[in-house]
Amino acid sequence: MPDPYTPTDAEVRREIVETVRRFVAKEVLPVAADLERTDTFPADIVDGMRRLGLFGVTIPEAHGGLGLDLLTSIGVIEELAYGWMSLTGIVNTHTMAATLLMFHGTDEQKEQWLPVMASGEKRGALSLSEPDAGSDTSALSCRAVRDGEEYVINGTKAWVTNGELASLVALAARTEEGISAFMVEKEPGPSSGGITVAKHVGKLGYRGVETVEMSYVDHRVPAANLIGSPGRGQAQILGVLEIGRINIAARAVGVARAAFDAALAYAQQRVTMGKPIAQHQAIQLKLADMATRLEAARLLTKNAAERKAAGLRCDVEAGMAKLFASETALELSMESMRIHGGMGYTNELPVERFYRDAPLMVIGEGTNEIQRIVIARGLLARAAQSGSAL
Repeated sequence: MPDPYTPTDAEVRREIVETVRRFVAKEVLPVAADLERTDTFPADIVDGMRRLGLFGVTIPEAHGGLGLDLLTSIGVIEELAYGWMSLTGIVNTHTMAATLLMFHGTDEQKEQWLPVMASGEKRGALSLSEPDAGSDTSALSCRAVRDGEEYVINGTKAWVTNGELASLVALAARTEEGISAFMVEKEPGPSSGGITVAKHVGKLGYRGVETVEMSYVDHRVPAANLIGSPGRGQAQILGVLEIGRINIAARAVGVARAAFDAALAYAQQRVTMGKPIAQHQAIQLKLADMATRLEAARLLTKNAAERKAAGLRCDVEAGMAKLFASETALELSMESMRIHGGMGYTNELPVERFYRDAPLMVIGEGTNEIQRIVIARGLLARAAQSGSAL
């Protein structure tokens, strides 16, 4: 991707992140458990996020956004995930769709869509996966056939977060030239034109935000909605997925931090054998390992964001951050449950929610098995080019 993000002043970054932290404490933590349990879309919270400008954090000020850098964005994502991981899904897929426009859209496309995305008036989704094409993006079968000044789209898309309630879908489809990217406008709801939400996907965690399968039957979009050049969509979207992986890492850090904080607080309150369990060496060893992994995950995520914001290639760094942070979230949520004992297994405390939410980050934006392959190939390529992999 060309054009690095404009660096954000460190003090501004701290103020933004602290504002989101206060918002989470006041508006999210008191209601997250009930909304998650009933799988209810958090409309009031989303309205609050809109008022804070969180749907336009990285969108340039010229297009109505806050114009902040990727480091600020991952700070915001971590705070939202700390409160309720599902909120980050509502923002992240929107951000990736906007990023695709920011880096590859025409001036007209940016002027048309970025302001309404920055305000949250229209929320975006990114639609790449299909029932038979997940990590293997070259296997996409959804087709867009040129018909005069329009493209006619047919196919099925899977695992679309925000798919039903979004107004804009950044869609990957196969054209005569190869995989191309389109911005598809739709009305929020179960159907719009030739688009139908075929089913809602039930999930272990990540509740309150819709994940759907979408069917396109002779759905027409203007040729002007093609993003960039025909046949370049795969490369464009894979570049955006680097940001998606960094965001996944930030989400994982937020969940891991929530799990650690819960464990630390409980360990100081729970008394066994006449003293708080935090004074037992076995618990202290767990807390030490948890804190160390959490800090390492945060630093890997920060490093990847810094490289991406500087316009440097970061496929290896983004993969490392996503891999390590997501595995950390999974491990820390289990360790927190162990420290809580039986209480951690009940839904009276949020620990079991952390444990159900954490696996999404291991799987999302490319499984961790895929991340290991990406990392290894990147290291080998760097070693062949310069003699040093890192």
